[in-house]
Amino acid sequence: MSQRLLYLVLCRITGWLALLARTSAAKDVEILVLRHENAILRRQNPKPRLNWTDRALLAALIRLLPRALKGYRLVTPATVLRWHRRLVARHWTYPNRPGRPPIDPVVAGLVEQMARDNPSWGYQRIQGELLGLGHRIGASTIRRILKHLGIPPAPVRRDHTTWRRFLHTQASTILACDFFHVDCALTLQRLYVLFVMEIGNRYVHILGVTANPDGPWTVQQARNLLMNLGERADQFRFLIRDRAGQFTTAFDTVLADAGITVCKIPPQSPRANAYAERFIGTVRREVTDRMLIVSEQHLRRTLDLYARHYNQRRPHRALRLQPPRADRPAIDLAHERIKRRPVLGGLINEHERAA
Repeated sequence: MSQRLLYLVLCRITGWLALLARTSAAKDVEILVLRHENAILRRQNPKPRLNWTDRALLAALIRLLPRALKGYRLVTPATVLRWHRRLVARHWTYPNRPGRPPIDPVVAGLVEQMARDNPSWGYQRIQGELLGLGHRIGASTIRRILKHLGIPPAPVRRDHTTWRRFLHTQASTILACDFFHVDCALTLQRLYVLFVMEIGNRYVHILGVTANPDGPWTVQQARNLLMNLGERADQFRFLIRDRAGQFTTAFDTVLADAGITVCKIPPQSPRANAYAERFIGTVRREVTDRMLIVSEQHLRRTLDLYARHYNQRRPHRALRLQPPRADRPAIDLAHERIKRRPVLGGLINEHERAA
């Protein structure tokens, strides 16, 4: 026990003698290092994280410490060497690594659009079309883009035709017809309106207005429709209608003689005739629910004016905000004044540039 105590006393005395031999500068450096280490430990706990200023300060001060004290610091010489190796590696790391360049999003969008719009086009067919547009891309890249988007190859994609695509393709040959009613304001007489819409361009034909829509009247309106279409009647192959009693066998026969097949929707399924139902909702919201109809002649004149606006001026979302058959004059930007033209007494307004 006495020997151990004597050893500790000698070690302490030796440390004091070594401390006396050190200069005041070395002591000041050690104090600065200890203070900074304490500041780091107090700033972040439990695991200290050093920023670039801490690393620079400690690396500069530790160089001035005695060798015996360097190994017991928060930052050792091995730590400083590791920082140096990391700095050198970051300095010689180039931002542009070799490899395949990324695909332009515009080109990827064109590849997807062409594949969806043209089910029979293969990879090389799409590659040729893109080459004609000034985009050089490999067939393997096109295959990778389509695989990432979940679009199958041309043989499978060609046989997989959706209902949306089928109806969109056949829209130019389809007509849709229906009735809607309007109640007169004074007499409370219920008037029925028969209309036909061309699905391809959303053009509407107001065939007639009557208080008694029986079978013979409806057949006559079918004949009037064929006369209005003239030579264009050969373009249409189908007409969609509901199962109302006004549509008799004679009505279907008149259209069948012109090469138009009548397709009856399922019972109580108005969505099967969605285009006609949408027009009914539009004409009610914009005209008949916002004004009082006093007679059959008044309703006929009102619908004629609205049909002219609907077909020639009203924008349609399905037609990229264009009317079915626009009659607007050529836009002259030199005319800055905008002229408003009221329709139906200001119920609807049309605007155009005027001198």
